[in-house]
Amino acid sequence: MRGRSPHPDFLRAIAIAGLAAMLAGCGPADSSQAPQDQTRTVLARPVAFQPRFGERSLVGVIQTRVESGIGFRVAGKVAKRLVNVGDVVHEGDALATLDEIDLGLQVEQAEAERAAATAARAQTDAEFRRAERLSKEGWTTASALDTRRAAMEEAKGRLLRAERALDLARNASSYAVLRADADGVITSTAVEPGQVVQPGFAAIRLARTAEKEAVVAIPESSVERARTSKAVVTLWSNANARYEATLRELSPAADAATRTYLAKFTIPTAGPEVQLGMTATVTLTDPSPDRVIQLPLTAVVDQGTGPFVWTVNADGKLAAKPITVAAYEAKDVLVSAGLTEGDRVVLIGAQKLDAGVLVRAVDQFSF
Repeated sequence: MRGRSPHPDFLRAIAIAGLAAMLAGCGPADSSQAPQDQTRTVLARPVAFQPRFGERSLVGVIQTRVESGIGFRVAGKVAKRLVNVGDVVHEGDALATLDEIDLGLQVEQAEAERAAATAARAQTDAEFRRAERLSKEGWTTASALDTRRAAMEEAKGRLLRAERALDLARNASSYAVLRADADGVITSTAVEPGQVVQPGFAAIRLARTAEKEAVVAIPESSVERARTSKAVVTLWSNANARYEATLRELSPAADAATRTYLAKFTIPTAGPEVQLGMTATVTLTDPSPDRVIQLPLTAVVDQGTGPFVWTVNADGKLAAKPITVAAYEAKDVLVSAGLTEGDRVVLIGAQKLDAGVLVRAVDQFSF
């Protein structure tokens, strides 16, 4: 036998009772169990002052300040080359020699010219003195005396020219030996025995070791820093050795390929251990006493009364501290005043905070 269906009013009453029970279960059972913790978690870290411009390291090469080509001052045939690439030489050392036969003949010729000029000078002097005595006694005319005087002056000039020619010939003979004009290292040789050279030809290149420098390529962003910063050079072969350096030369134009500026830093205290061609690191340090605190842009708030940041006190409450901004950079702001060492500054979400809010500061977020 099929049972009878429930009355519609009965079903409606059951539904209302169930809904009431659900609402009663969702409500707070005890007011003492209501959430009391309204603390917000913020990312905050202690801050510290640091130099406005940090250290910047650049890789360079040790070179000599002066490297020049040395050549013979007279033409001739190379007789000997006395040095090779890499040899260390001192001022006055012989580097190469020329065949001295022709130069010796020129000296002999100049000596003969001087001897002839000396004899002619002696003869004209004697003739002038004789003519002068006869003129006083009335045995010769004044014009004859003038002629003897002119001949004597001409002989005097000839002797002077002969002496100068002899000096030049002797100098040319001494130029047959090519000598080092300073202490240094031979970097290249361009002559061999038997080769005929002309005056001024760079026969041997000499790198002077009296003054060494580090040559580096500086990016455009560090050009101004290179002019004002303190430079220290360290060698890759000995990182413990440090040499103070000074900027001697900075290229006025950037390299077309690398877009960097060539800079040369002189190393006054470089000893023999600093060899040419070594790899070095030039560290630039800002000598300015200006110190700043670097913060991300997200930490700064400006509501029309000036920039400030939120700091977290020891009791976990927020406090607004006005700051003095030294400069704005691409992602950071440099603060020169308004904060002290150790202040915990909120770094992210500062625009959404209010004074007096209780927060929990963490050094990093975990996900």
